[in-house]
Amino acid sequence: MTNIDIIGSTFTSNKPYLFRAIFEWILDNEGTPHLLIDATEADVNVPQQHVKDGQIVLNVAPSAVQNWLADNKAISFSARFSGKAQNIYVPLKALKALYAQENGMGMVFPEEVIGQSTDEDIEQLDHSDSQLVGSEEKPKSNKVAHLKVIK
Repeated sequence: MTNIDIIGSTFTSNKPYLFRAIFEWILDNEGTPHLLIDATEADVNVPQQHVKDGQIVLNVAPSAVQNWLADNKAISFSARFSGKAQNIYVPLKALKALYAQENGMGMVFPEEVIGQSTDEDIEQLDHSDSQLVGSEEKPKSNKVAHLKVIK
């Protein structure tokens, strides 16, 4: 699983957790979940004849797929395309959005930034922190952003 370094603390990606929550929410509301996939990403296995502009939309309703597996690394299942069964494999890195066909509600997943936080990243966090608390004063340390209690 991909790790993300956020100001010295390593967290695993939240994408698989958000995916599972939104997927369940769509099903609970009797929606038809659809995935928007970047078909140009490595290891993606989708029917290439249905790829348009490097992307493909897949209906992943339980009635449309078999052998469903969604873990912290990828989504895989089998489905029929033009009457022919095909195994689908989508690394979560290639997942761009999950939405309900009926109303478009769902989530567009942001690009994940992998690697070390830079001093510039921390500077931006420090600056936004001072704006959140309504202070024009900039925190003195560039090492970490700090929370402040406002009474």
